[in-house]
Order: sequence, then C-alpha cells, then structure tokens
Amino acid sequence: MNLWQADFYRRPLQDEAGNPLWELVVCAADRSFTASAYCPQPEANSAWIAQQLQRWIETEGTPDRIQVFRPQSVSLLQAACQPLGIAVEPTRRTPVLKQQLQARVQEYRTLPNYTGQPYEPVQLEQPPPVPLPENLWGNQWRFAAIEAPELQRFQHRPIPILEMPEVFLPLKLQLPSTALIPGVVIDGGRRSMPLAQWIQRSKPVALNYIPGQPDGLILEAGLVERWILTTFEDPEVITAARTFQQRQHTAKGLHFLLVQPDDSGMTYSGFWLLQKEF
Repeated sequence: MNLWQADFYRRPLQDEAGNPLWELVVCAADRSFTASAYCPQPEANSAWIAQQLQRWIETEGTPDRIQVFRPQSVSLLQAACQPLGIAVEPTRRTPVLKQQLQARVQEYRTLPNYTGQPYEPVQLEQPPPVPLPENLWGNQWRFAAIEAPELQRFQHRPIPILEMPEVFLPLKLQLPSTALIPGVVIDGGRRSMPLAQWIQRSKPVALNYIPGQPDGLILEAGLVERWILTTFEDPEVITAARTFQQRQHTAKGLHFLLVQPDDSGMTYSGFWLLQKEF
C-alpha cells in the first residue's frame, strides 16, 4: 500500500510582504519519499494543496491514503484530495511525518525570513478531559497485566470488536517473551457491548494515568479528544496505577484495554492493543 502522511500549517516564517508562510509537508510512511512547499497565508487553501499533490503524484504515483494528525489540516486536505480520489485518514499515528516536522525546526531558524515566534511542530492544543457518559460505565474495573505470548493469542479469540494492529504486536516491537504488557479490564455487565461500541467509535489511542487529587485514568481518543474513564483515591489502586505506568515505559508504551461482560473469562466484548507516545 502506498501510504502518505501530510501536514499543512503555518510555520514561524513570513514572506517579503509580511504574510505568514504556510507549508505543506508530505512523506511516505515507508520513508521513500519526502516533499514540501511553502505558500503565503492568503493563498493557503485546498486548491493550492491539490496543485502541489498533483505535481508530486506525477513522479511518485497516487497514494492509497493520506494520514493527517493535525485537526486544522484535516478539512483542507480532504477537500484537496476528494477530486484526486484519495482517502484522508485522521490519526495521531504519523511517526515519520512528526520526525520530519521536528527535524525542520532547525532549518527554519537558519532562514532569513524566520520570525522567532514560539513554535512547537507536533504539539496540539487539547481540550480538558470530560467524563465518560454515565450510561456507559460498567460494573467494575481494574489494572491488569498479560505476558506477551498470551497477549498475542487474543488475535485468535472470538471477540466482536478486536483492534490489534500488527505494528503494535510485542514481536514487532521486539519485546521479550517475558515482558508483562499492562492494561485495564472493564467488567461492563449488560452495558458491556454498548461501552465497547462507544470506545470503538471514539477511536482509542492510549490510556494515561494522571496523578492528582484525585488521581485519574484518561482515555486519549481521536486526534485530541480526552475522556475521564475513572478517578480514584484508594492507596492500593494508586499503587496499581503507578505499576501500570512503569510497565508502559518498560513495554515501549504498549498496553491494552479489555471490555467484557464479567470476569468469567468466557466472553469478551472489545479488545484494543494501544501504544502511548512518549
């Protein structure tokens, strides 16, 4: 599959007339191709993007899909890609593109039209986390851990909603077979399937333990959405949360979320293999 990743946003640069410069950066997910182009802010629109994409398509071929991580770029790229017959996928998982954007920061600082404005190439504004809808929350939840080989066996279990991207599998991440993969298990009871369906629609990205008063468990979803799964003050739960966090680091950010009707181990509603970005 010919997969591209793209970003279109203003940079800490300006043209001779003082207009902020926008830049379109495109790269292949397999690192085989990288291209970029600048345009003044008055010209920053989907028609200009489409022209640039068409130029690169002539030499590199038409991508099957273009991934976009920045919310402000999604609608413009969708409008540009529609007449070209290219699908646009909003996703936080654009590691090659983010590396390119971070590397370009030093280049901007050497240019004569650099403005010196504060600039974070991949940092996005995130809204405050909001509570999970009360009608979805299950009966109980807990932190857990599964050895890497057992985790991979979930690929073959009859689970209605199953998300285990191959790139996240322990073997792909070169984790040892003895590695404990941390996770969260929710016993949803009769709400198990509606909860799993809601999580799937939300496009889960990662689970984060946030210390505070009280401590909390946050579900990162979509491009910038954040949901409060639960809060807690119990010392034993806090200890388990810290262990969960430590294991995340040891497992290169890998972790899981499991929703099931009960703790019988007989049926499951949803399983997601996730990876936290550090």
